[in-house]
Amino acid sequence: MPRTKRSLSKRAALRAAPAKRVTTAAQAQPFSALTPAAALKPHAGPQTRRWIEQRWTIDNSIRSVGVDWDQPRSMYLSAPIGVEANADFAMVRERIKKLADASPVFETIARRRENKAAAAEKSGETVTARDNYFMASIHWGAAQWPIDENDAQNRFYNQRKRECYTKYASLADHRVQEAWIAVHGQKIPAWFHLPYNYRGGRVPVVIAIPGMDSFKESSVALYGDRFLNRGMAVLAIDGPGQYESAVLDIPVSMEAWMETGRACVEWLLRRREIDAGRIGMSGTSFGTFFGTIAAAHEPRIRALAQMSVCHEPGFHSIFEEASPTFKMRFMYMSGYTDEEAFDEFRKTLTWEGHAEKIRAPFLCVAGEWDELSPLAHTDNLMKAVRGRKRLVIYQECRHSVGNAASTNLGPFPPVLVADWMAATLNGKTFPNERWYVQSNGVVLKMPF
Repeated sequence: MPRTKRSLSKRAALRAAPAKRVTTAAQAQPFSALTPAAALKPHAGPQTRRWIEQRWTIDNSIRSVGVDWDQPRSMYLSAPIGVEANADFAMVRERIKKLADASPVFETIARRRENKAAAAEKSGETVTARDNYFMASIHWGAAQWPIDENDAQNRFYNQRKRECYTKYASLADHRVQEAWIAVHGQKIPAWFHLPYNYRGGRVPVVIAIPGMDSFKESSVALYGDRFLNRGMAVLAIDGPGQYESAVLDIPVSMEAWMETGRACVEWLLRRREIDAGRIGMSGTSFGTFFGTIAAAHEPRIRALAQMSVCHEPGFHSIFEEASPTFKMRFMYMSGYTDEEAFDEFRKTLTWEGHAEKIRAPFLCVAGEWDELSPLAHTDNLMKAVRGRKRLVIYQECRHSVGNAASTNLGPFPPVLVADWMAATLNGKTFPNERWYVQSNGVVLKMPF
């Protein structure tokens, strides 16, 4: 059955004539202030059986346990910003009592940060302006998350996110440039970061792939980024179907992701700052599946690191047993509104027949009790890859590898990934091993 087409705006619509564009948050009518009639417009995005039947349980769950009911969203969104945003996320946790609250709450915080940035910039306080533009971009991106159609609200949030990040990039403490990478006949958006204090020469680089619910602007921290701190550049992408690419009508497909690794490498090889022999790739959550497919078809990727895995062929657990929001969002990312057609499509999403092509060193960091992707599937994938490999399992961790005794007392997962990537791209080799990080922090190592 063919895909049911979405009515989506192309990139040209996002780059409208200046007279029609919103230039500051203060000049735009808040979407959170829409009239009830406007707010009740017909829903053009995907609908699933479980969403219709279980919609009430989501709001009950949010009222019971808060905005992090399905995953630690407020934690991974706050991580790249730093301590100044603690008050922002305290407000998020306090004010979001149901799913419909999410976009208006994040919008309110984004507007406050953007207005603060503009005032600081006008006063010549460039560091304060820079920080607040970055924070605003993260909040605008977070406001997009509950929206599964390319309506005016989603396009507006995306525009604000991109414009705030562009202003941040112009003031950043390292070189940041926008990038557009040709993939499967279209161009995916990206940001290219050079290491702190870059003074010339060729450096290693990491292609960073976010998860289903994250976006490229959050892939590099405002301060002390783990990859930049270790002398590596970062190409942070929204790959096919991810965030801005979805807004630009570039859907998830196996064919597109098979091409993404090659496209990113070709783009990087045109940069005089990049060492062609030291290109790595890092994926988080659903980015671990996307990264596996991308790396399998690009041998010039010399190291692959993954954390918080999504490796189940066909993805039954995440789409049929977890929160219905996961399936709704991925249908949007893939360009489907018909659930039956999507169910046929998702059966084609598998690393089988692809992972066997990977020869590069491979690090995989997973939670022992991953509820979105049972660990057996990761174990099978790691057996299939042909290069050197290390599988690190954290005791009592769920999908998001963190907030457990094993991650607090053992190797900190993001640091483990960054150290491994830096060492591997600099030529260090490791034995094939399976690590089990116990709750007391002790790491048990055994041959893979």
